[in-house]
Amino acid sequence: MGMKKDLLLVLTIESVVLGVVLGFVIRPFNPSNDTISLIGFPGEIFMQIVEMMILPLIMSSVISALAQVRARDARRIGIVTIIYYMTTTFLSTFTGIILVSSIHPGDPELIHELGEGTLENTALSTLDTFLDQIRNMFPENIIQATFQQVQTEYMPIKPARVRNSTSMNITTEVLHKQTLTYTNEMNVLGLIVFCSGFGIILSILGDQARLMINFFIVLDAIIMRWISALMWCYPIGILSLVCKNIIDIDNLTETAQALAMYVVTVICGLMIHSLLTLPLLYFLVTKKSPFAFMTGMLQALATAFGTASSGATLPVTFRALEENLKIDRRVTRFVLPLGATITMDGTALYEAVAVIFIAQLHNIKLSLMDLVTISITTTVASIGSGSVPAGLDTIVIVLTTVGLPAKDLSLLLTVDWLLDRIRTSVNVLGDSFGAGIIHHLTRSSLLEADTDELIRQIREDIDILNNPHQDTLPISHHSVQSTIQNTQNSMQVGLRSFFKIFKNFQAPHIYSKSARASFAPVPNEEERKALLKESIALNKSETHIV
Repeated sequence: MGMKKDLLLVLTIESVVLGVVLGFVIRPFNPSNDTISLIGFPGEIFMQIVEMMILPLIMSSVISALAQVRARDARRIGIVTIIYYMTTTFLSTFTGIILVSSIHPGDPELIHELGEGTLENTALSTLDTFLDQIRNMFPENIIQATFQQVQTEYMPIKPARVRNSTSMNITTEVLHKQTLTYTNEMNVLGLIVFCSGFGIILSILGDQARLMINFFIVLDAIIMRWISALMWCYPIGILSLVCKNIIDIDNLTETAQALAMYVVTVICGLMIHSLLTLPLLYFLVTKKSPFAFMTGMLQALATAFGTASSGATLPVTFRALEENLKIDRRVTRFVLPLGATITMDGTALYEAVAVIFIAQLHNIKLSLMDLVTISITTTVASIGSGSVPAGLDTIVIVLTTVGLPAKDLSLLLTVDWLLDRIRTSVNVLGDSFGAGIIHHLTRSSLLEADTDELIRQIREDIDILNNPHQDTLPISHHSVQSTIQNTQNSMQVGLRSFFKIFKNFQAPHIYSKSARASFAPVPNEEERKALLKESIALNKSETHIV
């Protein structure tokens, strides 16, 4: 199994490198549009397959995770998650503002080299974006949320004629009407809110909902097994995507030279955030090596770079955290889908640098209040940027908020293919560090929940032993959890301490003896049934002798 993991990691990294090399080798031959389409076709199919799996993966993972934790533990995990994500997003924005103000990559002379941009300012504001996210959290139709989400738009209406009373001139003012429309994108945030509530209710119902809980646990195991098989297609899809994107770039050399300092500023900011800020935060909380943590995340980071989508990387991130780093799946299955939707550390930093860079191009001096406004708006706007390859809409909103021209933003598209991939990798790394920190902060409560669950199972078994004429054996869902390696680390600790609790139950002597022998390793379902049958048989014989 270890060799397979290493091979998949090597293939993923090699696919990124090979895609870059092939892209630069093929570019000088000026391939036709049909050839470029064929090169990118495997990557296109790959992305469609991955996006097809996102919906069932999110629903099964979030519901199964929260159904297996107590309501108070779910509340604590949620609060810590939101605090962590808001903190890291603000820190990344602050880092970007400090760097771009210090390096000052924007030179007004670049406007003459690059020409004028073509984008127009939008009528949307940061408030519109924030309210749209609140609306999407509570979709009116959960089925519609699987393929559409709400978005505010300003539609032009019939121009109004305004008469100037002094000069008698008549001017035309273009008016816009605010409307709510639906865009063809999955409302991931709304689905997470719905699934979170669903999972918490299942947890509260407990034994009444045991069948439904087991259903989602098994469904989650099926989806992850399916994705594990699909992971061997990732290198081919990543190679195709990277190669096609490099071939598609226009005027790469000229624009790269003109925007070199801008690219360096963004990359430096992303590196500082990913190699200094996040590791330091992780170390301060957990007192563990952040670089050992990052080593276990290499495949997820390479996949994020290749796909430029934190949503498409989600299955690989799950696997890296749960199998390589032994993070409790109840934490990863809630924290990562939410993080892929609302937290975009790399995107927030990139947006802050891009906005101030454009201000520098036009030699516009930004006040301290402008910088504060930029930091707040980029933090809010990045929350709504979604888990798919990023566009420029959120940056246009920030530019409009501070009164900067948005037309020159199109000049940055030439280098966006590279920066988008790097900032997506930073987004995934930030989510992963968050899962590690939250796992550390909540492990005691999760261990307590595991112990309570083991106590419940033993009580059921004792009831069977005290009623030997009952034919039904207790069927625990513990074996299902073991199959998908749920809470592997905390369960070991719980089993070691469980014997101290077990003596309080005053169990029959024969069962206590059997239980002691079965503490390590945890028996599977068949072994557990055989053990109980033997115990019941012995109990019957002892009763007959008496």
